[in-house]
Amino acid sequence: MSHRYGDRLALDGVPLSVAEGEIFALVGPNGGGKSTLFRLLSTLAPLQSGNASVLGFDLRGEAMAIRRHIGVAFQAASLDRKLTVRENLRHQGRLYGLSGRMLAGRVDEVLARLGVVDRAGDLVETLSGGLKRRVELAKALLHRPRLLLLDEPSTALDPAARADVWRYLTEVRRDEGVTVALTTHLLDEADKADRIAILDRGRLVALDTPDSLKATVGGDSITIETTDASRLAADITERFSLPTQVLDGNVRLEQADGHQWIARLVEAFPGRVSAIRVGKPTLEDVFIDRCGRRFGDDEAPAVQTEARRK
Repeated sequence: MSHRYGDRLALDGVPLSVAEGEIFALVGPNGGGKSTLFRLLSTLAPLQSGNASVLGFDLRGEAMAIRRHIGVAFQAASLDRKLTVRENLRHQGRLYGLSGRMLAGRVDEVLARLGVVDRAGDLVETLSGGLKRRVELAKALLHRPRLLLLDEPSTALDPAARADVWRYLTEVRRDEGVTVALTTHLLDEADKADRIAILDRGRLVALDTPDSLKATVGGDSITIETTDASRLAADITERFSLPTQVLDGNVRLEQADGHQWIARLVEAFPGRVSAIRVGKPTLEDVFIDRCGRRFGDDEAPAVQTEARRK
């Protein structure tokens, strides 16, 4: 799929498939294309170029059929603040043709699942951010969708509330077989998904499980603080034949058994290493490896001493 906003190419031929029953994360910095892809999949924007199907329905010609089988929770709040929690859910249910005992039963069911039964009679405007997000999820689940689409579900939530959201997503996938596709700019959150698609500037730069993606990084991440990063990076490459990067004023390289390189680097360049850090590969390292810059950094790619791997 491709999509333009005027002259700006927001999605550049993105190929994608989400398996039934998985939790799938669309990850990317602001402007990466994930929100555009979310709008397309949720039928909020027309498909301009390419082809796609959602739950077996053609995205271009069967949008109404798709809407009956998906649940959507937007990044921006969609709750009526002047209504109670239960009133919000009743109105949502009527939009999907639910009424009477069936509607009442479904409302009670999702309130219980999301742990907000005791707040059913409270006005939405009195709820905390975490409780509002639970009610948003309850709305999205009310009609028993086969696919749940979530745009930045953890926005403005504290770590405890964020953990609660992920517990609910895991439960609904396990208990009801719901497929979950979500967007996020939080790499630690994406690490909990079954598979991840990393989008950058409209392109798909990585697609796999979190562990498989991290395994593609060429070893441990080594970061060296120094007063002249460009010179030290060049000297490390010349002496050890290792590719290096200058990133945020530091030297960065990837090497298996990174801890064994601490003493070698300090001894090889006495007085030039202010500090050195070694860590196991993270999704941040995957993004740096694929895009040549830090996640969320809109600046030019890092200076490198050797051409990047294909």
